Amino acid sequence: MKEDTTVPPTEKRTSDLLEDAIRGFDSDTVPLGALIDLLAERAFGMVLLVLALPCAIPFLYGVPQVMSLPMVFVAAQLAAGRRTLWLPEKLRQRTLKKASLVDMITRAKPWLRRLEHISRPRLGTLIRRPTEQIIGFFFVLFSLTIMVPLPLTNTLPGIAIAIASLGFIERDGLLVLAGTILGIIWTFVLLSAAGGLIAILSAAINAMGQ
Repeated sequence: MKEDTTVPPTEKRTSDLLEDAIRGFDSDTVPLGALIDLLAERAFGMVLLVLALPCAIPFLYGVPQVMSLPMVFVAAQLAAGRRTLWLPEKLRQRTLKKASLVDMITRAKPWLRRLEHISRPRLGTLIRRPTEQIIGFFFVLFSLTIMVPLPLTNTLPGIAIAIASLGFIERDGLLVLAGTILGIIWTFVLLSAAGGLIAILSAAINAMGQ
């Protein structure tokens, strides 16, 4: 008998849970620590998703860099096999505008809905130890590339982490794999471009010195 993987009417989708969590704050700003404490009850995937979504928006500057450092901490703890989250107090005290977060969720909802529609529990090995710890290590690398202060350097790794994070939430190893592969390709391209630029600069410096 085929397993029914549809979501029951009473069970909210990930996108709705995120929106409800952010709208639940009374103030105009949302403390990062309080938001992570709330989302941490729903596991690492939810926290990484809400941190990755702003990074996935093209030509958005400032916010991705704010989100990238907490993402490094969260991903490192996933790689280490921790089940509870910890952030330094300085990061926990950072605040984000509630209106901006709500707008971000609204903009992301259409493609989140598409992924939620096709997602279902599969390839369970990818969302269990030790594989999830290896993926956590890759998440650290992807998060570090978001810190690069160049146009569009945040978009692809942000999308990669968001897809893989949704896979963790929905228990869909295929989405986790797809997001991880996208992030690996992006990291390889970025490192190759950086290596080529260094080689060009080195050759130019040597030429000037002759």
